[in-house]
This record gives sequence, structure tokens and C-alpha cells, in this order.
Amino acid sequence: MINVGIFGGTGYMGGEALRIILQHPEAKLAWATSRSGGNIALYHPNLYGIDINLVHPDKATPCDVIFLALPTEESIPVAADFLRKGCKVIDLGSAFRLKDRATWEAVYKMRHPYWELAEEAVCGVTELHLKDIKAARLVANFGCYSSAAILGLAPLAKENIVNLYNIVVDGLSGTSGVGADLSRAAHHPEIGNNLVPYNVVNHRHTYEMEQELSLLAGEKVTVHFTPVYVPTIRGILDICHTQYINRVTRAEVLALYRDFYRKEPFIKIYDLPKEESASWQYRPYPWVSSVAGTNFCFIGLDVDEVRQRIVVFSALDNLGKGGAQSGVENMNVMFGLDRRAGLTSLGLHP
Repeated sequence: MINVGIFGGTGYMGGEALRIILQHPEAKLAWATSRSGGNIALYHPNLYGIDINLVHPDKATPCDVIFLALPTEESIPVAADFLRKGCKVIDLGSAFRLKDRATWEAVYKMRHPYWELAEEAVCGVTELHLKDIKAARLVANFGCYSSAAILGLAPLAKENIVNLYNIVVDGLSGTSGVGADLSRAAHHPEIGNNLVPYNVVNHRHTYEMEQELSLLAGEKVTVHFTPVYVPTIRGILDICHTQYINRVTRAEVLALYRDFYRKEPFIKIYDLPKEESASWQYRPYPWVSSVAGTNFCFIGLDVDEVRQRIVVFSALDNLGKGGAQSGVENMNVMFGLDRRAGLTSLGLHP
């Protein structure tokens, strides 16, 4: 059994990591931390009846693997400490995602005290970095918006069939992405009948998208990204707009995606048949509710041959494939387990 510690157990991301680890056939929870302590059900009522008392961070002991669900500045020294003690670390935050130091420090407005660890860290998108994750001791999980966009656009970037300098991504997120702390934008009377754009230019996840897509393309990729909070709880829908260089059909692009992800257990290329007589088409495109609570990413698309546009829809759970469940998938890979261990639950409907 893999002994797991969760550093930061009271937030939504830490709570999701707890939920999955507690059901994992090959992992055992050693501890989860909180400065205020107390029973886990005080923070996560879904875990009521499970005998877990949160420990103070000072009492966290070395484990096989540590999940970090902390603010960026706090997670850096904690990661360094546990790595020195021989633990593997999976950071669910943003401390180690970017490879250019000047960019990271400008985006996060702080000096990175352990930049050598950022250089060592492996991007936690298993579909693109599986081999490196197997050998890693430090994995940086990417953000929910960026994970959805990278997975949604990877085949197009790899094949270089679209204009790489003018990719537009509109990200729609459920309010759990705000976190467990109170925020006006996520307060139900404010968001319940509303849509809330925020950080509409130069959002920090943009740099993650550009970094990974540029690696795939072998040249610089520019992404124009704008996020919006919507009145749902879980889920991300990234709507990715691109312009193709040479004429392609929807069938050809779908075939490209199916081939690119043919060996990936958590990517589903979504394509229910169109109803040709219907006045509005929705069946061929993924719904966010379909992936809630899961580690799946559903990708659908269409081609506008009049305007030379390929539009890609990438749907995932921001706490699942865009967060803690992806972290558990990384753990499975790092310890030589089946990637699917503990992660095979399907979405709920309704």
C-alpha cells in the first residue's frame, strides 16, 4: 500500500484528494493537515462517519507521496522539505508549473526560492508526459482551465494545421474553482443568476497553455484566454476557437483526435450523431455535467467550412481531471500502478 499524506486537507482540492484516496485499492491515507485541526466532517460533510482527525502541519511525517493543496507561496518550502526527506510530491497548485523563471516570477509577483525544483518538476498531464512522470519525484499538476485547453488543442498543435498565433479560448468554470474561502463572486445570490468574467486578459493559466502547446508544435503558440464563472458548482468547459490553414472536414479532424488519444483511458472523443432534421444541434457536443466527479475529459468539435474555423469543446471536472483526480492518476503512474486505479467512476445523470 502507498502511504499518502495530504498537506492542506480543508479546501475543495484537498477534500477531493481525500475522497479518492479513501476509496483507492492501493493507497492508504496516513494523515491530512489543518492548522485548526478537528474531525474531517467539519470541513467535508460527505466524509461524515469516517474516523479522520486532521493534524497540525508541524506533525506531518514523511510518507511515500505527499499531495500539496496549498497556496503557491506556502507550498514551495513544504515541497522542498518533503523532497529532502525522500518523499515524492504532487503539487496540486501552481508553484512548479512554468519553466521560465522570469515569466513565473512576473506572473506570481514573487521570487521563487527553489527554482531548481521548478526546473526538475514534470508537468502532470499524463497524456503528454507519461514517461517522465514515471521517473519523477516532483509532479506539477496543471490548472483546470489549462488542462482542458491543452488536452482540447494538443492534436491541432502537434499537427500544426491551425494558425498557432491566434487561438482563442473561452473558459467557463463552476464556482468550486474559486475555492472554499468566501468570495462575493461565488456567493449564491451573486452568481446564481449571473455570469462573472474575471482576469479577462493575461490570466496565469494562459502561460501554462502556451508553454505546453508550444512544446507540441515546436514553435511559439499564442493563446487569447478569458475565463468566466458560471452558476454551476463543478466543471470546466473550454471553448477553443482556431482557424485552419488548409481545408479540412469535421470527419477528418475527429479522426485525427481519435488517433491522437487512441491509447488514453481518460479522454473520450465525444460525437453522438447529429439530428439532421433538428432546428438546433447539441447532441454531438459534450456536457459538463457528464464529467462531474470523474477523471474523464470529454472532447467534441465542429468545423465551420465557411469561415475556416475549428471549434473544440473540452469538458472536465475542475476538481477531477483538472485537479485532485489527475493528481491521483499521476500517483498511479509514479508508483507503477494501473493509471485507472481508483479513478474509474463514471459521471452522474442527471
